[in-house]
Amino acid sequence: MRATHEVVNQVPPLVDHDVADDPALLEALRREGAGWSEGRLRELGRLAGGEQAQEWGRLANTHTPVLHTHDRYGHRVDEVEFHPAWHELMGVAVRHGLHAAPWRSAEPGAHTARAAAFLVWSQVEAGHGCPISMTYASVPALRRAPDLAERFEPLLAAPHYEPGTRPPEAKRGLVAGMSMTEKQGGSDVRANTTRAVPAGDGGYRLTGHKWFTSAPMSDLFLTLAQAPGGLSCFLLPRVLPDGSRNRLRFQRLKDKLGNRSNASAEVEYEEAAGWLVGEEGRGVRTIIEMVNTTRLDCVLGAAAGMRLGVAHAAHHAAHRSAFGRRLADAPLMRSVLADLAVESEAATTTALRLAGATDRAVAGDEHEAAFRRLALAVSKYWVCKRAAPHAAEALECLGGNGYVEDSGLPRLYREAPLVSIWEGSGNVAALDVLRAMAREPGSVGAFLAELDAAAGGDPRLDAAVGRLRRELATLPATDGDTVAAGARRLVERMALALQGSLLVRHGHPAVADAFCASRLGDEGGLAFGALSATVNTAAILERATPKVG
Repeated sequence: MRATHEVVNQVPPLVDHDVADDPALLEALRREGAGWSEGRLRELGRLAGGEQAQEWGRLANTHTPVLHTHDRYGHRVDEVEFHPAWHELMGVAVRHGLHAAPWRSAEPGAHTARAAAFLVWSQVEAGHGCPISMTYASVPALRRAPDLAERFEPLLAAPHYEPGTRPPEAKRGLVAGMSMTEKQGGSDVRANTTRAVPAGDGGYRLTGHKWFTSAPMSDLFLTLAQAPGGLSCFLLPRVLPDGSRNRLRFQRLKDKLGNRSNASAEVEYEEAAGWLVGEEGRGVRTIIEMVNTTRLDCVLGAAAGMRLGVAHAAHHAAHRSAFGRRLADAPLMRSVLADLAVESEAATTTALRLAGATDRAVAGDEHEAAFRRLALAVSKYWVCKRAAPHAAEALECLGGNGYVEDSGLPRLYREAPLVSIWEGSGNVAALDVLRAMAREPGSVGAFLAELDAAAGGDPRLDAAVGRLRRELATLPATDGDTVAAGARRLVERMALALQGSLLVRHGHPAVADAFCASRLGDEGGLAFGALSATVNTAAILERATPKVG
């Protein structure tokens, strides 16, 4: 009897490659002043492209967190159990400084180096990036309470990942979380009803319900509550110095679309002990430091997902044949892959430019701080918004094989909408752009200066920037509701002009030309793959296709 199950024309696994071998990423790393970190980035990239790391990602999402509210004897324990693969992923991230390490580093470009590594390692598994990101972002907020920063910042930046239920002071390294959202408020955190009462010992006691607490097994949490002086920011430890559990009662874990390796919990505070961070009544201003920093990681996460999608799609097309030739040689497929690659390179270039601005802003550069304030809000809206359709198109490049869980693309697809929702969904991000321009007018000048740096480089970009300038000039005389109703359109144009400027100045000529033609000119369509026939797809795909072995 002849065998009927000979396997032919199937694509080999995308393993044993350097995930950091990404021209757009490496070029930006050097350009933004962190080229010194390339060696360790490539080391992390080889680990990320290996079979073991990819198996960790699969296992962490297959064996999702489990909540244990009580032990076998009925005692309250409020523990979330994770698969060992989760802890492996977390351990690698912390050892490589993807958490708060840059805040304690003397290396120039430390935030850029960390951003590149975050983008690389997130391609293994996105969910564990949430507590890593919040740990990174907790430091700027915590510095508004110097005594707490002195006490905890060194542990938040330490290269040690130590899970377990112990007081923060008893660990060599800490992980931080954030808990702002409440069921009656959502993004409107000023509607929060959680109460904080001074305890007489220098601390407060918090009572209320939090609708989303991501990574509930973190050691420390930044949260908001109504104190006598108004809405304020507090730091809550999960375990108190005496070893007893703080009164954080986990009610349930959210059953989420994606991000399933990471636990998100509803939590009741029952007179939970906390310390004030910043001043009473200025909680939003305090915690917004954390929010803005995590927004950078939203952009990085979107860029990571796009690069992962392109890599899988290009790898598949390079090894799969149909109708007598490789998919990668079919003109229409080449157009789709090139279009996905252009979007990916634009996202990566923008994300690393924002990381570089972070480095310079931390060092005291006021111009870069102003640019970062507006450009980060603009990019949070647009780059993150593009992640979901990009993932869908990358999955479609694999056809039915992409729709099957074994390919890994369904996980990417489910994960993609999160970065657009986390830390302010589309409308919140777009309105934040308007707020930044109104409250910090210097940010507009800094943003336009960035666009002007590419003046004369491409006529389509010049025309787009001219239209944008005229539109921005009309805003002060326009009714506020009218401006708000058009915020998405305005922010999209700002984002495309920024990406076009960066690619014209720094990108590969073929990528910059394709971007300006399809995004700023009239030579593209609404769907990915509707590029002009004049686009140099060969040069674009040479950069996009991963090199295996």
